[in-house]
Amino acid sequence: MSLRQYEYALAVAEEGSVTAAAELLRVAQPSVSQQIRGLERELGVELFARTPTGLVPTVVGRAFLREAEAAVNASRRARATARAGADELVGELVVAVQMGFGTRQLPGALSALRRRFPRLEVTVFEEPSSVELERLGRRGTLDLALMAACEQSPADAHHLGDEEFVVVLGAGHRLLAADRVELRELEGEPWVRFDRDSALDGVLLNVLRDNDLTPTTVARVSQTATAVRWAAHGLGVTLAPASAVPHGHEHLVRPVFPVVSQPVIAVVRAGAGPAETALLELLREENWSDSASFSAVF
Repeated sequence: MSLRQYEYALAVAEEGSVTAAAELLRVAQPSVSQQIRGLERELGVELFARTPTGLVPTVVGRAFLREAEAAVNASRRARATARAGADELVGELVVAVQMGFGTRQLPGALSALRRRFPRLEVTVFEEPSSVELERLGRRGTLDLALMAACEQSPADAHHLGDEEFVVVLGAGHRLLAADRVELRELEGEPWVRFDRDSALDGVLLNVLRDNDLTPTTVARVSQTATAVRWAAHGLGVTLAPASAVPHGHEHLVRPVFPVVSQPVIAVVRAGAGPAETALLELLREENWSDSASFSAVF
């Protein structure tokens, strides 16, 4: 078996046909068919079921493809590390970021990384839950994960800073007259909340419980920007990381009391290479107390 066979099998699984896989790989169709047949013959199993709508991985095929993807990703990282020089780094860096955390800091760090290593390609997965992050981690595809700290955070996680949460109010809301909103004043307010398994909704639940607030949920959304915009239109209030508030909505944001904050961590894969190390250092240099900028608006 070879990595080329792995790559061909992954392309077939992604595209659903040998023809489309050949176009993606820019090789002749017979070559792809030959490699897949040879791989199945060597393994002694059928990796794909031939259906009227195309090729679909079998149960055994799906298990094989997971390991094949991990092997291909490891090979790419190894090549990138081997070709890394003092002034050049090539290859792919795969980053996952938990929804709502590092919204402002990550783009700045990635821009600096791009200037330093212009040939490095970065793929970012924006995942809403710890479950999804763990799934990507188990597949061996992640180089760095940016997420909220939790009880299951690994011991070698890197603490970058703390995200302060702010309340977002609708235009004309009575509490906009205050410089800071006491959480108990939100009793009876309708809430725009997040997916039930998201870290953001976990923070909100803790806040509601700690302040004896009984929420009326009017909507649940998957994106922080959506929650802010819906709150701005008066659907309900929401609680979001200050750095995740979209531009143009700052006048509808207020800090809360007691202060609500969440530690943000970076988890780097074992045996991290120069790209992961560089991104981690750039993230450390970013401003993680950005919520202070909202005070100047009031």
